[in-house]
Amino acid sequence: MWGRILDRAGIHTPQARQEYTAQVQAVRRFAPAEYAAARLLLPAPLQPDVVALVAFMHETDDRIDRGEKPEREEALRRWRQATAEALQTAESPHPVLQTLARTVERHPVLHGRIEAFLDGAAHEVAWEGFSSEAEVARYIEEYSLPALMLSMGLLAPDGEAAAAEFERGCLELITAMQRIDFLEDLAEDVREGRVGLSDEALAAHGLTAKDLGPEAAGTAPVAALVAAQTATADASLRAAEPVVELAAREHRPFLRAVVSVQRLRADAVRDAGAGLVVRPCGPSKARCGVVLLQELLRGAVPLARRLKSPA
Repeated sequence: MWGRILDRAGIHTPQARQEYTAQVQAVRRFAPAEYAAARLLLPAPLQPDVVALVAFMHETDDRIDRGEKPEREEALRRWRQATAEALQTAESPHPVLQTLARTVERHPVLHGRIEAFLDGAAHEVAWEGFSSEAEVARYIEEYSLPALMLSMGLLAPDGEAAAAEFERGCLELITAMQRIDFLEDLAEDVREGRVGLSDEALAAHGLTAKDLGPEAAGTAPVAALVAAQTATADASLRAAEPVVELAAREHRPFLRAVVSVQRLRADAVRDAGAGLVVRPCGPSKARCGVVLLQELLRGAVPLARRLKSPA
């Protein structure tokens, strides 16, 4: 099956096929839900490229998330240099960058996307907490959005105005996704000493980051905080819905599934409430699987009708 995907994407040389196959195996391990959605719902010619971009994003995030701030800054500097060399020469000893270089050759517009993402990665390196909601919004717009647009940019509609509107919708989508991420990771982030909730949002419920330890599980102020943050994510998800209809028809099943899975994540966070300070949460694999199946069936009906219609 994957071999046929590579054929349809025009990737024929044995070396290139081996490189893309290695990346798809890696993405399947560290991002199984995203992998399933891409493999089941994206057009075949785009799948290797999206896999390569997700692998690059994950590798970047992993490298700059280790150690103290000076170590993270140095890791980003070295990774930027390696990335630039790979894109300039179309060669790299690092498998992720080698496959990325091949993908950029296929989609030269990605040069700008990659530069914006690496520029934004400096925000992730420097992040130690947020004082205000404005700081959260800036982090999302300058780091999270460029990360999302690495792959989503390949789904953008033609035309400058439509593409700009699509990106605005993607900003709403990643705003919801990032806020849900911060809630899902609350217990781990508290242990590490930096949380994705602003001091401003915490203060609105009479809290500080120090009040989010395990002893806060089940308390009313934390429950109210989680409910308010989830409501904000819900509002962003509603505002993101136009991205589906803005995209080309063949991309809509994937985008609908992405939005639907975020709703499931928001529901799981809402249900967990103040329990998020002691354990992570997420939607069940079965519920996510239902979303993918619904989109597959939704696409199969018109296909069957076309196949039955006279030539």
